[in-house]
Amino acid sequence: MGGPLKQDLFSHRGEAALRRQAPLADRLRPRNLDEFVGQGAILAEGRLLRRAISADRVGNLILHGPPGVGKTTLARIIANHTRAHFSSLNAVLAGVKDLRSEVTDASHRLERHGLRTILFIDEVHRFNSAQQDALLPWVENGTLTLIGATTENPFFEVNKALVSRSRLFRLQSLGPDDLSRLLLTALHDKERGYGDRHVEISAEASAHLVNVAGGDARSLLNALELAVESTPENHDGVIAIDLGIAEESIQQRAVLYDKQGDAHFDTISAFIKSLRGSDADAALFWLARMIEAGENPRFIFRRMLISAGEDVGLADPQAMVVVEACAAAFERIGLPEGLYPLAQAALYLACTEKSNSTSGMFEALRQVREAQRQEVPAHLRDANRDGDAFGDGKGYRYPHAFREHWVAQQYLPSALQGEAFWSPSRQGWEGQRRERMLERRAAQLAASAEAVDEHPLLVSSGPEQPQLERWLQRQLSVEGERLQELRQKLWSDLCWQRTDRVLILGGRSLLWSLDPLGAVAEGGLTILCASSTEQRRLEAQLQLLDPLNHPAMLADASDLERLSPHHQFEVVGGRLNQDDLNGADFETFWARVSSRSTSGAQLRLLLSEPQLGPAGGLLELLMSEKRTSQSMPSLQTLAALESIWLSQEEQRQRLLSQLERCGWVTNQSSWQESLKLSVEPSLIERWLGEDRPYRKALEKTGEASETELSELRRELLQQRGNHLPQSLRHWRIEGRLA
Repeated sequence: MGGPLKQDLFSHRGEAALRRQAPLADRLRPRNLDEFVGQGAILAEGRLLRRAISADRVGNLILHGPPGVGKTTLARIIANHTRAHFSSLNAVLAGVKDLRSEVTDASHRLERHGLRTILFIDEVHRFNSAQQDALLPWVENGTLTLIGATTENPFFEVNKALVSRSRLFRLQSLGPDDLSRLLLTALHDKERGYGDRHVEISAEASAHLVNVAGGDARSLLNALELAVESTPENHDGVIAIDLGIAEESIQQRAVLYDKQGDAHFDTISAFIKSLRGSDADAALFWLARMIEAGENPRFIFRRMLISAGEDVGLADPQAMVVVEACAAAFERIGLPEGLYPLAQAALYLACTEKSNSTSGMFEALRQVREAQRQEVPAHLRDANRDGDAFGDGKGYRYPHAFREHWVAQQYLPSALQGEAFWSPSRQGWEGQRRERMLERRAAQLAASAEAVDEHPLLVSSGPEQPQLERWLQRQLSVEGERLQELRQKLWSDLCWQRTDRVLILGGRSLLWSLDPLGAVAEGGLTILCASSTEQRRLEAQLQLLDPLNHPAMLADASDLERLSPHHQFEVVGGRLNQDDLNGADFETFWARVSSRSTSGAQLRLLLSEPQLGPAGGLLELLMSEKRTSQSMPSLQTLAALESIWLSQEEQRQRLLSQLERCGWVTNQSSWQESLKLSVEPSLIERWLGEDRPYRKALEKTGEASETELSELRRELLQQRGNHLPQSLRHWRIEGRLA
């Protein structure tokens, strides 16, 4: 009876003794997420990883980061939060036999008890290819959930199949504040640290330990332990740690530049991105760092040649020539004088105009691989081999025989008419030629329609009016480009952090959420929907996503109050309409949004104000064509009422005033956009149908009679197929919460 009890007692005492004798860094390992120091970017309240741990929904993970940042500790915390069985291996010590044993045990648990297994593998990059391959099938079929920890870049050191089936989280080096907090905990914790001993450390010694630790918690605690344990008590019983003792306890780490590791790839990446971003100072800094570390200058020139084609392109065709000339000069000169042409090439690329329009080549390659019909048009075929037998080359127009050495004719295969692979920028050399090229592209498309009657197969296998279909596709493409430009302007100058929490306002469409949805994977996206109906519609569109990746949906601003007090937003933005600006609870709404935003939070809002309604557009059309109509007086009356209804000046000023009261520092910019609206029955009904906002607004004034509205409808029906001019004034409001 007493044997097992005594054994348990002795075991408990033995474990307690081992804990007391364990290194300080091991004794102070956090036991839960609240004790975890640092990594707020991925573990703060509301972050993806914290949500997954709390919900016990942790899937396959690879934790990547430098030593001493908490990878193993985080795995242990996950073990404490999960209902699954938790096992661990160290890749340095374990082999295939150990893996097979874990797999066998996991299979039995799953079959007999329905209990899943989480397997933590420390230093997972130390497994060879065969060991990682042996693990893959069991991760794929769900027998094991993998949590791997590695100090190396997983994209290079871990099986690509494992990486593709895992979510990667990069843990950053701890900041000085984090390390200082950890140091204080070690000094004051009576159970696990030195709180039961009288230790005094000078401010200089503390600062030295924190600075030299280089973001490594283990290094800091090991140095503190060495300092405390090697320093005798003075006559007052105090262990006094001064700067001299601290310097002896920790040594400065060397900064490494591994030509096959992260430092190599990260530095060249920073260099190229500095060139792309036109920052000459940063480009020279990263260039100097690579040269000082012994990087091969030929490798740097090779990357600059790529940049000249990819990032500069046709904005400055001379860029490629300059870099090639500098590379040739370097080969003749060598180091150290070769630094001059090396720097010259870098500075030229940094300072010149930029365009990535040459990337259209990849879209062309995609079409070559996917398009079904790629026949060379008959008039472009070689006529020299068969004479007139097949009519090859017939109808070809020799461009040099025409004015400006150019003529509109079909060059793309018939099935690809309307495709645009090259999107010229407005910069430099190609910017000067952009308008002419776009005009010629439109003329080419028109010319291709001439061949419809000559190619009955095209007509019989396609729509009734293939040229019209191509035109519509082209218009859709233009519309897509237009919306893309609006999205870019809305979110421009905003440096996304993957850990940002973003609140999207005016959630009627996912269009304005697409940018942050892809940019803040570890943070989180919350969409404040216009109504519960809009919420259900948006949720239906997101069913294909993993539920953990879904944006949070709020149907009302009052739902903000139900979020955790720690759930604060770093970015607030979206596109607002008149309903958003006219809301009855306007002040309350912005007070709630502001209270949920962090200090320094960024604001991006887009307002679009039409300058013309249907009556105003008709008047401009008639005037441009120098035509009159019996309905002119009615149109003029309606146009005047439209301008009042469309104006958002009062609402916009109200918005700016409310933002200021809530602590936002804002500025605004605006730009004009000219459009042409195709007059179709659907557009007419959108304006004049029963209960449509436009009709209700004009009727509400009491100044728009039914007769005038009927005349407007009649005039619009007469313009079917024509295009009404439209002008939009876009307002971009950006700000920061003080």
